[in-house]
Amino acid sequence: MRCTKCRSQEACLEVRRHNAAYCEGCFLDFFRDQVVRAIEHEKMFRRDDRVLVAVSGGKDSLALWDVLLDLGYEAAGLYIGLGIPGYSEPSREKCEAFARAHDARLIVVDLAEEYGLGIAETAQRTARAPCSACGLSKRYLFNKVALDHGYRVVATGHNLDDEAATLLGNLLHWQTGYLARQAPVLPEDDGLVKKVKPLYRLAERETAAYAVLRGIDYIVDECPMSRGAKSLLYKDLLNQLEAVSPGTKQSFLFGFLEKARPLFHEREAVELHPCERCGQPTTTPLCAFCRLREEVARPRRPRGRRHRRPASAPPGPPAPRPAERPVIPLIPVET
Repeated sequence: MRCTKCRSQEACLEVRRHNAAYCEGCFLDFFRDQVVRAIEHEKMFRRDDRVLVAVSGGKDSLALWDVLLDLGYEAAGLYIGLGIPGYSEPSREKCEAFARAHDARLIVVDLAEEYGLGIAETAQRTARAPCSACGLSKRYLFNKVALDHGYRVVATGHNLDDEAATLLGNLLHWQTGYLARQAPVLPEDDGLVKKVKPLYRLAERETAAYAVLRGIDYIVDECPMSRGAKSLLYKDLLNQLEAVSPGTKQSFLFGFLEKARPLFHEREAVELHPCERCGQPTTTPLCAFCRLREEVARPRRPRGRRHRRPASAPPGPPAPRPAERPVIPLIPVET
């Protein structure tokens, strides 16, 4: 199959929702164009803005960091160590190697060392789903680190698949608050930096292809804590629809952003004020992150039987023996 753009090279990737197939060079141009279109159409940031890219070591976040640097933006990386055994350390190494190769700044925050909130232990001590504790902690640190280091914009690597799956989950449960805030841009607010998603026009398969073609070394394994997450089920369902009807994910997400989100957004109005403990913006006296830290710090209740007999209590009466079955005498039968 020939590239539908240049017509001179063999295509290396088909993009069915655009009814197109691209060679290596034309695909990289397509990828950059989609990122530029997202940035400019949504007014995500200006050329002179300093951008903090949240990186995890995976294909999406490193592809985003790469394309922003390639486009000439001043983009630094932020890696948050989540304390996940066998996963966090290799992820950090991928981010550090990328930063060295591109002479880029990388800010590293270790959640377990600095806040005592390793995700595995936090989930165990609080009975929270790991993804819930992880998302809460990352959102808090994205904002705090950006403010502390003078960045006005935080960019995340959420792609079209991520956003469509999140939208499906929020609609199935009618999470109106989340629906109101689901957008490629969350504007700067009182104490909150702007958050943007420049890859929202690109599918997960396309970010993987970009990373491979650009020679980006990323961690392939999925986070072990995400096993069983509903978002993976939603992605699988949408992939089945996309296979039958190319463009389903894009139509689903873009249609919501254009026609439905404004209705939810108009209904949501919250008042922010500083957290009494850390000073980060919140709607409650203590922000969710500080409440999580309190929950983790509480003494753990000893495990054991709910009703234990005191050591000094006398033993109870012995249990009655089961009644013996009566012996039925056998009567000899005369022959």
